[in-house]
Amino acid sequence: MYKILLVEDDPFLSSLLKNRLQKEDLEISLAKDGEEALSLVKSLNPDLILLDIILPKKSGFEVMEEIRNDPQIQSKELPIIIISNLGQPEDVNKGQDLGAIEYFIKAKTSIDELVEKIKEFLEKAK
Repeated sequence: MYKILLVEDDPFLSSLLKNRLQKEDLEISLAKDGEEALSLVKSLNPDLILLDIILPKKSGFEVMEEIRNDPQIQSKELPIIIISNLGQPEDVNKGQDLGAIEYFIKAKTSIDELVEKIKEFLEKAK
């Protein structure tokens, strides 16, 4: 079973995504802010991170920078998919520069589309 770390501070969206992904037989752990995300990455060793950018305590970009610079985390192997309301080209570019494999804008992406992309990616990564 794949382990996914969902980093999302919106309780409605995180609950919706968590329930939907669990129906796909995925193990979901939830972090509500950037600091919690960083500590969970180390203890869980997830297969994939779904990361919001606008978060309390540390932004998603800060989380990505710390993950990429932490020798304890095999960050080259750790895929990160960004799900954010930030859709400006500079935000998308920054996410990609930090190693995001996908960047989804919440307002333009349905939960079903997101779940399909996650499943596709995990299948390829086997």
